[in-house]
Formats: sequence, C-alpha cells, structure tokens
Amino acid sequence: MKISKICCIGAGYVGGPTMAVIAKMNPNIQVTIVDINEDRIAAWNDEDLSNLPIYEPGLAEIVKETRGKNLHFTTEINKAIDESEMIFISVNTPTKTYGKGKGMAADLKYVELCARNIAEVATTDKIVVEKSTLPVRTAKAIKSILHNTGSGVKFDILSNPEFLAEGTAIEDLLSPDRVLIGGESEEAIEALANIYGSWVSQDQILRTNVWSSELSKLTANAFLAQRISSINAISELCEKTEANVSEVAKAIGMDSRIGPKFLNASIGFGGSCFQKDILNLVYIARSYGLNEVADYWEQVITLNDHQKRRFSDNLISTLYNTVSGKKIAMLGWAFKKDTNDTRESAAIYVADHLLNEQANIAVYDPKVPSKKVYGDLDYLATRSEDENKELVETFDNPYDAIKDAHAVAIMTEWDEFKTYDWKKVYDLMKKPAFIFDGRNILNKDEMAEIGFEYSSIGK
Repeated sequence: MKISKICCIGAGYVGGPTMAVIAKMNPNIQVTIVDINEDRIAAWNDEDLSNLPIYEPGLAEIVKETRGKNLHFTTEINKAIDESEMIFISVNTPTKTYGKGKGMAADLKYVELCARNIAEVATTDKIVVEKSTLPVRTAKAIKSILHNTGSGVKFDILSNPEFLAEGTAIEDLLSPDRVLIGGESEEAIEALANIYGSWVSQDQILRTNVWSSELSKLTANAFLAQRISSINAISELCEKTEANVSEVAKAIGMDSRIGPKFLNASIGFGGSCFQKDILNLVYIARSYGLNEVADYWEQVITLNDHQKRRFSDNLISTLYNTVSGKKIAMLGWAFKKDTNDTRESAAIYVADHLLNEQANIAVYDPKVPSKKVYGDLDYLATRSEDENKELVETFDNPYDAIKDAHAVAIMTEWDEFKTYDWKKVYDLMKKPAFIFDGRNILNKDEMAEIGFEYSSIGK
C-alpha cells in the first residue's frame, strides 16, 4: 500500500516536528497537520518563523523548506480526514484531574473524540496511527469506536509511539535509535514502515503487536526517569559525605553495562512525558492488583518531588532561613534547554515554594514568554493571579533580572548561562551574593574566586 496523503490531528510538540520531518523526507507525500486551536495553526503558518509555537533546533528550517509544498497547517479537520489515507492521532493525553484514576491515569477524552470524529467523517478505508502516549490497550478502544460505525469503512489501527527528547527532537527524528510500529495488519504496518524507510534503515524499524508497542513507550520513559531519580538520590548522599556526584556519575557511567546517559544530577526531571507516563504505569499496575510493582515505580516520582523541594529548602535555609521580601533571580523556566516547553518544569514548583515564603521572583528564560510563566503559576492555583503578578516579574535581559538579587537560582541548563560575565553578575547583586546551581553547569572554583557563595546539587 503506497500512501500519498497523511493527516495528523494535533499540532503540538509531537505532531508538528514529526510531520515536518516526514514531509521533508517524503516529498511525494502530502502531509496536513490539523488542530482546533486557530491561534496555534496561525502561528505555524506565520511568515516569521521565529513565531512558530514550538522551539526546536532545526525545526524552523525544515518548516521553511516544506511548508506550502507538501506540508500544510489547517483547522479544516474534516476535510483533511476525508482526503487522507493515513491519520496520525497526536493529541494531548494529560493525567486525569477528575474521577476514577484522578492524578494517575491518562485522560483519553481527546483521543476518543478524535476516533469518533474519524468514524463520522471517513468514507474510504484508513490507517489510523496512535502517536500520542497512551496506556496499554487503548488501541482496543479506538478499534471498537471505528469498527462500529456501520459505514462499511475499513480501519487498521497502528501504534507508533514517539521517542523524542525535547531540545533534540529533530535530531532524534532524523537519526532515531529505533522506530516502533505495532499492529495486526501486516499491510498497514509495512505502509508506515515504508514512509519511515525513506530515511531509516529497515533493521531499525521494529514491528510488534499493538500491546507491546504501547507498553514499550511507557516503560522506556519510566526507565529513563528512574535513572534520573537514582542519581538524584545519590546526590543527597554525596552532599552528606563530601563526595562529588559528578565524579560518582562519571565513574559508574564508564561501566558499559550502565552507560553515561541520564546520570546528570539536577533539581529533577520535568516535561510532558516522564511523570505522566510513570503515573500511568502505576495506575495500570494497581488496576491489575500489582501493588508492589506500582509502589516501586511510584517511588521514582516521590524522589523527584523530594529533589525539587530539597533544592528550595536549601535555598531558604542558606539565606538565613528566610526569603521574605528578598529577590531571587531564576535563570531558566523551561524544563530543559533548547525547548520552550515548561510542562512539569522544576522551576514552577521551586518558584511556588519560594512564593509561599513571600519571596520576590525575577525570571529570565531565552525562549519562554512572560505569559507562559504567569500561566504556569496561575494553573497551580496556590495564589491569586494578582498575587503572582505582584510577586513575580519577568525580564527579557538576564542582567536586569539579576540586578539587586540576593540569590541566583539556575533552573535550566541553557548554554548561554555558561557564557555570562559572572563578575558583572556579582557586582549587580546584593552581598553576600549566592548562586544555587540546580543544573551543575558552572565551575565551583571560578564562582568562589569571584566571591559568590556557591552551592550545587550533589557537591
């Protein structure tokens, strides 16, 4: 089966970059990304590529190359569904905030709405691809909806989870470790494999059943998050024993059985996937009565929350046990460098803790707009919007954010932070001047020589 038209429902962090790369590597396939959010689609179509709704290194260049040729962004969802042969579902699957499974299970209402929309509109056979991160056996629900339309249309359901790291998503797409396709129809699987095969070798394309594919995504993220929480647990022990967590991580990372990746101690992991997927895994385990399994994975989240709280508690205690009325400059708001995504960012929770202690927060992030910073804090509903605006100020220039601050907290590992004139920073700050390096990106000895009171994770 040769595919000539693809529709992707969802123009977010997964759908946008993935479809852009598919369009680039398959110029003979028309790729249409649809979304109900008119502002988001308008941003994808903006002539000024700096206004794209998602920042990923290399993304703007690919959009420039393909947009208007074989890559299209539109709100005409039904038209795109009707004309396509393959439909990717790439909508948000947040953790439920209500009802059964609240706080753990994935909320599948958007996925179900997509399936019902496809069932209502489709008049020709379709291959429907799960691209969102979904709990095991979601495909069964999608299949049930699509196969009971009475329209006579044939639907093949595939699971094709993404394994992208934000900040390197384009690189991950162009040079993937693997592409995973799960399904029942060999013909449908090969149709999708041929699309990826235009740039990915066939031995890197894994074909499984649907259930294995769905579970592999959750498990991969759980294993990666587990490594981060493991090294963060050791970081606290390092601080008590005067060991250096970076040296410990290097030593164990040189063991070929372990490897060096995801062993950087920090404030904790964030982003849209790790916490959500682990909680989903915990919920699934509990639903099958596997409480010991659930407890094991839930501890990864517990340790991550502890690390964020430990960082803010250390900051408060170091500043003479009070931050009331003191200015804390936070460098970075995104959950990691090279992305404008702030979902579950450690910065949000550390700031919230400090604001509860009546600190004044000054925020600088090179890619996160002011509106997003306030929106993240307002979403927690810890304080009123007016209180957040009174206590938090955002800046377009880092030195303005730092001026007259009692402390600088490095929350995101942006490369530009390493290049700052830290002597100038020291001169701008209240004395004694404190740095709390939550990402271990600065040199302790250099900072001490300038005059900073410097502390970092695990050292």
